[in-house]
Amino acid sequence: MNWILTSDAKKARYEQQHGDLDERSLVRKGNTAYAAGLALLMAGDSEAPAWLGRAAARWRESWSGGESWGRPVGALKASLLARDDAAAAELAHWTLELGSATAESPIGRYAAALALLSLGRWDEARHVIESLRERDDFPHDVADALAYIAAHDVVGYTEAVESVVESFESRGDHLEDVAVADTALVLQELARRRGVDYALPPSPVLPPA
Repeated sequence: MNWILTSDAKKARYEQQHGDLDERSLVRKGNTAYAAGLALLMAGDSEAPAWLGRAAARWRESWSGGESWGRPVGALKASLLARDDAAAAELAHWTLELGSATAESPIGRYAAALALLSLGRWDEARHVIESLRERDDFPHDVADALAYIAAHDVVGYTEAVESVVESFESRGDHLEDVAVADTALVLQELARRRGVDYALPPSPVLPPA
């Protein structure tokens, strides 16, 4: 795939605006900005952090409460991939203030896990992550990888994150049709913060080493 052409198409779609800039429009802009950022990551382009930052900002603006936990999750993931420590910390505190750690939704708990790991609150994260590992409506390999990061278990993390990559390689649907294992990349960033140094094997859904 030509990742630069893909990013250009997503950037152009981001700039399009039909009607009011309402909640739905903000979510669409977040999605397209994130897709552009991922494509730029795959291309090794220095513009990637800026577009990931736009995605985080649009998703946060779109938050309307209720069960729309995917938006804090997306905002946190985008900031982590941009390696914007200040934005990630601020978004993590905001996500926890929303009550994500006690949410009934597994996606809410996932948001809390990302937030706590982003802040280095390993013990608190372990409690939230264990509640995810007990569920059948959340990917077990993602929950395992989060738990192993919190516990600093390098061997367990290695197996879990490789499983996450494999799931992206085999799936047919990707956000905005951009086939990038963003969840694995976020896990890698959190692992790096935890002092777990592991290089993933080459994959068509990962940026070149």
